[in-house]
Amino acid sequence: MSETDNKTLEDSVLEFDKLEDEAVHVDHSYTANDIQVLEGLEAVRMRPGMYIGSTSGRGLHHLVWEIVDNGIDESLAGYANRIDVVVEKDNVISVRDNGRGMPVGIHEKTGISAVETIMTVLHAGGKFGGGAYKVSGGLHGVGASVVNALSEWLEVTVDQDGKEYYIRFENGGKPVAPLKEIGTTDKTGTLVRFKADAQIFKETTEYDFKILDSRIRQLAYLNKNLKLTLTDERPEHPVCKEYCYEGGIIEYVRHLNEGKEVLTEKVIYAEGETDGILAEVALQYNKDFQHEIYSFVNNINTHEGGYHEDGFRLALTRELNKYAKEANLLKKDESLQKEDVKEGLAAIISVKHPDPQFEGQTKTKLGNSEVRKIVSNIFGEALRRFLLENPTEAKAIVEKGLTAGRARIAAAKAREAVQRKSGLDGITSLPGKLMDCSSRDASECEIFIVEGNSAGGSAKMGRNARTQAILPLRGKVLNVEKARENRIFENAEINSMITAFGCGFKDNIDLSKLRYHKIIIMTDADVDGSHIATLMLTFLYRFLRPVVEQGYVYLAQPPLYKIQKGKRVDYAYKEQEMDALRAEYKDGYKVQRYKGLGEMDAEQLWETTMDPERRILKRVTIDDIMEANAVFSMLMGEDVEPRKEFIQNNAEYATLDL
Repeated sequence: MSETDNKTLEDSVLEFDKLEDEAVHVDHSYTANDIQVLEGLEAVRMRPGMYIGSTSGRGLHHLVWEIVDNGIDESLAGYANRIDVVVEKDNVISVRDNGRGMPVGIHEKTGISAVETIMTVLHAGGKFGGGAYKVSGGLHGVGASVVNALSEWLEVTVDQDGKEYYIRFENGGKPVAPLKEIGTTDKTGTLVRFKADAQIFKETTEYDFKILDSRIRQLAYLNKNLKLTLTDERPEHPVCKEYCYEGGIIEYVRHLNEGKEVLTEKVIYAEGETDGILAEVALQYNKDFQHEIYSFVNNINTHEGGYHEDGFRLALTRELNKYAKEANLLKKDESLQKEDVKEGLAAIISVKHPDPQFEGQTKTKLGNSEVRKIVSNIFGEALRRFLLENPTEAKAIVEKGLTAGRARIAAAKAREAVQRKSGLDGITSLPGKLMDCSSRDASECEIFIVEGNSAGGSAKMGRNARTQAILPLRGKVLNVEKARENRIFENAEINSMITAFGCGFKDNIDLSKLRYHKIIIMTDADVDGSHIATLMLTFLYRFLRPVVEQGYVYLAQPPLYKIQKGKRVDYAYKEQEMDALRAEYKDGYKVQRYKGLGEMDAEQLWETTMDPERRILKRVTIDDIMEANAVFSMLMGEDVEPRKEFIQNNAEYATLDL
């Protein structure tokens, strides 16, 4: 991956008239005729990112969710209990629900059928106070029309009142003909088929089955007794998944705790409704040190939190302290803090709100303040009842919290020591083994995290000392997935990294103080190297997640082979590349297999792995926080079986590069 920037230059030509006095005059008219009005769905096609976030793979999949959400709304209204999603050949998407079917009558204001109105007019739908939907998963009611606008073609088939209706749109949402009756039926519901427009989605129009499958399963957990199926007709042998959970988010929590040793066999569950707002909470403790708390509003993942999460945390801390005090489990002046009671917690908070207000950077933080009290009351009452009815499990939960509290106090002392070294309080005592760069412009600085002194020595001699820093680590980094914070902050290697980065850690991170805008993990291209890289990524994900989320973390890719014939030298980064080079060289060549970075001299390491013009870097990104949590827990947690199963299932996809 060459790191050169490709910039496009646009030439503009300005025509002007030369006046008698040699002055240049440009006539810029600005009248009513200069105002451009984008009609219908033209605005969506011109600025698709405003409606679906981006035109990358994420935006492509967003089209599917917009149509699926319409079926979910029918389910929430009590009319649909099944949604079928199909990825047809050529990446055509089909979504069918067995709800009431879109209205087919003529719309009073538009003069066209309600189906055509829904599919061609922004903000037209049953989600704006018309009484069709009490609760809606869609945020803005623009879903169906936006999908239509960004499709090469889209078809809607409606089954209603014994009749079947059909309409087709092409070229960005233009109806081929008005809605027409095409037959009879004994079914009800809506079928939408569409093909994303390759002129809009230039990066890809290929759907990722894993992304679709993960979200479909999540929707099934969040909407109990709703059956969702996903079929992929693209492979030679089509794949079909079916999800329906009678227990809803109770089963979701059990899924989060798969492969973990649970502290309580029962899942604590609360459900209630106040002022038309439905709240559900499910939780179960495990013996791990990490926690997973996920919140949703109308099936939308509110990963920035909000008042529903506040209400949950408030009730959890309050009720556990109250019970512990009444059961004489606390010493004098001892209490559980909110940090203590979340250790080992797997929890789902789901709210269905008729008028959700979202705030935050990505509009995924619930801003309805009334929800805090509602969730706190509903969940608090259920938790109190569980603790009283299950004293053995209640005691185990309290004792885990108390142990976490003692570790928290010990960790605080260790954290203070690390903070003093990390420069957050003005002291900049960098680790002695850090070979720093001379530049202080973080945007051009990069730090290579290298395992071993030999590789560190080659990297030091081969680097660009102005912009490239080297931090050698001794041995494998501590697995933070299996350790409490006090032990983590006592680890010398972790202390060195936190201090070198300079931006803090955990809940005390200031990215403006990050000293390097590229943190590059450089390990050997073997199994041990992959393990070290995974340990490093686990630490960065758990303790410096914003650094990962903002794209500052990279994996270097060193070569596997050096092949030489005479004066010609090539490097192969994959087995396939090596096979191609062997065929090209034919005979009379020498091959060196690199077992580790330490086998390269400084010049080779620079040429192959460190030179920005020639190296290959892989940026680490997080597309799905829940999936990332699950993968790190599975790869680095205590339970061997899920890890073994993962390796067996994915062995065919494994490559020698990271």
